[in-house]
Amino acid sequence: MPSAITFDTLAYVKKLRSAGVPEKQAEIQAETFAEILEERVATKQDLKELELALKHDLANIKAEIIKWVAAMLVAQAAIVATLVKLL
Repeated sequence: MPSAITFDTLAYVKKLRSAGVPEKQAEIQAETFAEILEERVATKQDLKELELALKHDLANIKAEIIKWVAAMLVAQAAIVATLVKLL
């Protein structure tokens, strides 16, 4: 999944070095942070795709509910008609 987030690892390492963090530790932190951002942060495109999928799912659920309600109305009408004939 390509990420639209840019992370300047060199600038991050320089900031850590200027704060007194050893160079090797700063490099490892920068690499790890970049990996986490790439793997775990949702981009706007990810969220748009999720929104479209959710809208599609909701439309399907709505259609199913309408089918069930219509079927129940037909069944109710049949029951009422049967009861009226019996009385």
